[in-house]
Amino acid sequence: MKKIYLPLLKEQKKRKVYFSSTLSPYKFEATETTRHEITTKEWLKDYNKAEEKERLLKDDKFFNRSHFKYNIIRS
Repeated sequence: MKKIYLPLLKEQKKRKVYFSSTLSPYKFEATETTRHEITTKEWLKDYNKAEEKERLLKDDKFFNRSHFKYNIIRS
């Protein structure tokens, strides 16, 4: 699995998202993929939990043998 690092989308910035991760079989985010996000509000509420969630979303080893080929990370 390869990680692709991209900037946040304008709409994500508007919603105060600071991190997102999308597992995808393609080098891009498709409509059938699920995006997991962490917002500034979540971080302010419990930064330890938010940082743990970010660490887990970056750790994609579990999916190495799946149909997902890319972890698209936006921050």
